[in-house]
Amino acid sequence: MSRVTETAAPVTSEAGNPHPAPPAASPTAGRILRRAVTGQGRYVTLGSLLAVGHQAGEALIPVIIGVVVDRAVATGSTSALVRWLAVLGLVFAALSTSYRFAARFGERAAEQAAHQIRRELTGRVLAPYGGVERGHLSGALVNIATSDASRVGAVNMALTAAAAAVAALATTAVALLHMSVSLGLLILLGAPPVLWVAHLLGGLLQRRSAAEQENAAHASGVAADLVAGLRILKGIGAEQAAWARYRLINRRSLAATLRAAQAQAWHDGALIAVTGVFITVVALWGARLAIRGDITIGELIAAVGLALFLLNPLSLVSWVNAELAQARASAARVAAVHAAPAAVRVGGLDLPTPVRGELWLRGIVDGPLHVDELRVAPGELLGVVAPEPAAAGALVRCLARETDPVHGTVTLDGIPLTDLDPALVRTVLLTATHDAVLFEGSVLENVTAAGGTGSGLDRVLAATAVDQVAGVLPDGMRTMVGERGRSLSGGQRQRIALARALNAEPVVLVVHEPTTAVDAATEARIAGRLRELRAGRTTVLVTGSPALLAVTDRVVLLDGDREPVVGRHTDLLRDHERYRATVLA
Repeated sequence: MSRVTETAAPVTSEAGNPHPAPPAASPTAGRILRRAVTGQGRYVTLGSLLAVGHQAGEALIPVIIGVVVDRAVATGSTSALVRWLAVLGLVFAALSTSYRFAARFGERAAEQAAHQIRRELTGRVLAPYGGVERGHLSGALVNIATSDASRVGAVNMALTAAAAAVAALATTAVALLHMSVSLGLLILLGAPPVLWVAHLLGGLLQRRSAAEQENAAHASGVAADLVAGLRILKGIGAEQAAWARYRLINRRSLAATLRAAQAQAWHDGALIAVTGVFITVVALWGARLAIRGDITIGELIAAVGLALFLLNPLSLVSWVNAELAQARASAARVAAVHAAPAAVRVGGLDLPTPVRGELWLRGIVDGPLHVDELRVAPGELLGVVAPEPAAAGALVRCLARETDPVHGTVTLDGIPLTDLDPALVRTVLLTATHDAVLFEGSVLENVTAAGGTGSGLDRVLAATAVDQVAGVLPDGMRTMVGERGRSLSGGQRQRIALARALNAEPVVLVVHEPTTAVDAATEARIAGRLRELRAGRTTVLVTGSPALLAVTDRVVLLDGDREPVVGRHTDLLRDHERYRATVLA
């Protein structure tokens, strides 16, 4: 996933406060499921009560039909027939209404719970302290926020259905106990073993559902990366290799899906077989009682009807068990995102007022990056040259608070960055990475994403030559750039990204290789205007561009674990061979 660290204001909560520090304990799968239910308690309760009414009404239908046979058909009473048919019609109307509103409340609870889970996942992914991007492809995160969130939210619908199933079983048992104690006991004693079998079968389904979701998320992540890098793959002729890799991953995902479907089929088939045997036993026992004269013909009809009706609540038990198994697996994946360790420490100190923009780096060691001591004065335009590109990237990430250095301290106006909230730091210190992407929208919307549209915008557009870019586009600044700005050339994207960073007007600006895809004439124009635009504010240019380095106050050469070399660009070109070789390469 590409990094976009430009920002002009912290992401705030509804209360207006910056993002909180990482929680001491991330939510477990069980807690996520409980919150999904309790957060929608009102709708789950209403849906469950209405579902209970619906299933109780369904169970009463065969009982009423039995009464019609005994009291109207057997006796030939027209009035009794009309009376009980009216009762039957009222029960049908009531259960139909209950079903409609129960489904509405259940679905509402499921969708709102899923939406809340997505909001929380988005908040964790966008949290200033980061960490989620490590070990998660972007496509995998999208899969978790869509498919898994929906499965967790669906637990509310499952609970509504579970209440309905229990009500149906209870109503059936009461009706049968009234007809015959032995029939009622058969229901009461036979239902628990059926539910126990459902629980056992759900374990395999849960494991295979988790594997299915994991493989599907991985396949989605790889597909997203392949689409993002399609131009590069074509450029190096690696389409076939990439296609072969995706086919392999997709086959694994397909195999996991088929195994999950097989487990679902075994789960449902076995439960249908078990419930079928149970219903058959109930019907046979009722027939035996009728032959002996212990129950009437109407009661036999009611008993057989109730036995057939039992297939519905017991099928509901099967469906509920499958939904809960899948919800538990998905909740575990959601919990894994929340459990991702923070990438940086979150401090609690406030920024000084005003922020002068002085940076100190002391004893920094982070992979190839070694800085014994480096001071960036307030308002200084400093150039940083690193022969090792990984060292330059590490420096930018440390200043952006994407990561904290393994050793050493970076301070802003004397306060260690680790003692500050990353969101607070980014209100005054902005980093623009060389691979910063553009957002879906117009050129103007991208340039003003982190800043205003005041009088300074025209100066920024002119300084970065974005005005020239707009001049060749069909709708000028209103031209839509497409996803990640892929409709533009690399140089056009770089100019717009640089304009976005400059338009934010931060106290401290760190720019990493902003002109690598820009032609020499445009680069010279940008260099000539950059110093004027950033006058009085701290700017760090991490670059190897001679045109940009020529306008800086000082240049620092960071060459591995050697002592940093500091001087003017022209002096270093003349006197330092390593610097000259790096910049003029």
